[in-house]
Formats: sequence, structure tokens, C-alpha cells
Amino acid sequence: QVQLVESGGGLVQPGGSLRLSCAASGSIFSINSMAWYRQAPGKQRELVATITNTRNTNYADSVKGRFTISRDNARNTVYLQMNSLKPEDTAVYYCNADLISRAIMLPRNYWGQGTQVTVSS
Repeated sequence: QVQLVESGGGLVQPGGSLRLSCAASGSIFSINSMAWYRQAPGKQRELVATITNTRNTNYADSVKGRFTISRDNARNTVYLQMNSLKPEDTAVYYCNADLISRAIMLPRNYWGQGTQVTVSS
């Protein structure tokens, strides 16, 4: 059973920083792309950043220059370093991964349960 578990969310003041982590566990054969999404109250879920297995990255315009996505392939973990946080960054942040489990041996998409990030003074 493959699971994605996020951590690192919380309450931070505007201008502050947070680092989110997402660890994939279970019987994993390989992980292709990993990503972070977010969903604010009353809004649709949106893509924040992606990273491929060769570490090519892509960012939403709203976070470019402030957020950095990275991954540790040995630990099956993806990170999101968030700097210069703004109140509009407040949302539930979800980890996403395209991976192949040893049980199925076919690529599938998985989601984490989400972690709350609140930016407020």
C-alpha cells in the first residue's frame, strides 16, 4: 500500500517561511514526477510546483521566486521551501506523485492527505 504523508504546515506571519515535506512509503518501484498543489477555501485546487525524476522544475507564476521544490530520491521525499509568504498563500497543500508500485507495476497517480498552511498576523 503506497502512501504519501505531508508534514510541515502551520501558522506563520506574512513574510515568514515554512518548509513542507512529503514522504512516499510502501512498496515503490519508481517515482516519476512529484508535485505540490494547494486549495484555498472556496477555490479550486491549483498546481503550485512540479519536479521530475531528473529534477526539472516548474512553478505557478504566483510563487515563482518565493517557493522552491526539491526532492530526495533516496528517501522518496519531496520538499517545498516557501519564503516571503503572503496571506493569499493560505491553503491546504497537497503532495502528488506519479509512481509505480511493486504490487501493480503500472504508473498511477497518488495524493497525500494535505497539510494546512495559514499566513496571518
